[in-house]
Amino acid sequence: MQAILIGFMGSGKTTVGQLLAAQTGTAHADLDDLIVSSAGQAITTIFAEKGEGYFRQLEQQTLRAALQQPGILSTGGGTPTIAANAAILTASAVPVILLDASDETTLQRVMGDASRPLVNDLDTDALLSLKHRRAPLYEATADLVISTDTLTPQQIVTTIQDWLAKPAQQVAQA
Repeated sequence: MQAILIGFMGSGKTTVGQLLAAQTGTAHADLDDLIVSSAGQAITTIFAEKGEGYFRQLEQQTLRAALQQPGILSTGGGTPTIAANAAILTASAVPVILLDASDETTLQRVMGDASRPLVNDLDTDALLSLKHRRAPLYEATADLVISTDTLTPQQIVTTIQDWLAKPAQQVAQA
């Protein structure tokens, strides 16, 4: 992997990941899509039939395998909130980039999206509470944090490319 994108649902991980991959001439992988392919079931079905615990085990296995492949990886919103996954991400030499969105932006992007199990199960207050509980875990895992509220996907990609182009010593201090 050349970069790993993390963040709460609706932060733009998949959109930015696809665009970044296209502009750098590399592959893009979405961890949720890899899980669906591996399990042969939709994530909503995995959650409903086997529970979140099973999903998280499958996610960890898929994350380890994905990090062995070249390209850009967009993770699921909960990926870095699981201690084992966070350890995998921080131990990796691949830069971890947090895409962060305000509460208002997040709600605009995710409300009514039936493909997101947590959106279906939580009301607005509970969803935002989950976002706030996850924020420190995201920040602890990230090498770079980008607020996405006022940026287009292209501007986010440019920010990432500029940051990745810095000499390694500067990147480590960013």
